[in-house]
Formats: sequence, C-alpha cells, structure tokens
Amino acid sequence: MSPDHPDDTAALSSAADKFDDEDYPAYTMGRAAEMLGTTPGFLRSLDEAKLLAPQRSAGGHRRYSRYQLRIAARARELVDEGTPLQAACRIIILEDQLAEAQRLNAQHDPPH
Repeated sequence: MSPDHPDDTAALSSAADKFDDEDYPAYTMGRAAEMLGTTPGFLRSLDEAKLLAPQRSAGGHRRYSRYQLRIAARARELVDEGTPLQAACRIIILEDQLAEAQRLNAQHDPPH
C-alpha cells in the first residue's frame, strides 16, 4: 500500500481510526484471554451472564473491544476477590451506570 495513492491514504487513516476506537472489536477470544490472564471459558461466562456482548466475526468467532476488555478485567478482579460472578456483573453494571450519570451531571452543572 502506497501512502502516495489517495485510496491508500484513506485506508490508512481508516485503520488508524479503528486503533483509537474503544469499541472496535479488535481482539479474538484467545488474545483477549491471554491479555487478561484468564481463560476463554471465563470470557464465555461473561457473555452468558449478559455482561459482555462481543461482536462476531464472519466465521462466528467472538471479537472483543478495548472497552469490553476493561469490563472483563474488572469482573476478573472482583471474582478473584471472592465475589460471585453474578454479583460481580451486577456491581460492574451499577458502576457503569453511576459513571454515566456523573458524566451527564457534570455536563449540566455550571462551572463555579
């Protein structure tokens, strides 16, 4: 691919945008499990618990985004501390809802 060709430059720019996209499903299940130091079975359990909904490749394989990897890492942290999986999932959902509410409140609060 030559950066001198306009179509090639657009393709490179598009690829770079994907690397910055928190929601781009860039990681296979095996790579995600390796990065998290867990098993593919643990990731499947998060999918079954409805905490994560990984996208699927054309071949049907799960693909995870960086955002989903952070969620899975938090779940692993809670489970490693002895929290049951279902409770860990609920805690993470509530933490996420709280963070979103705080973000929205900050947008509406006038600066002092």
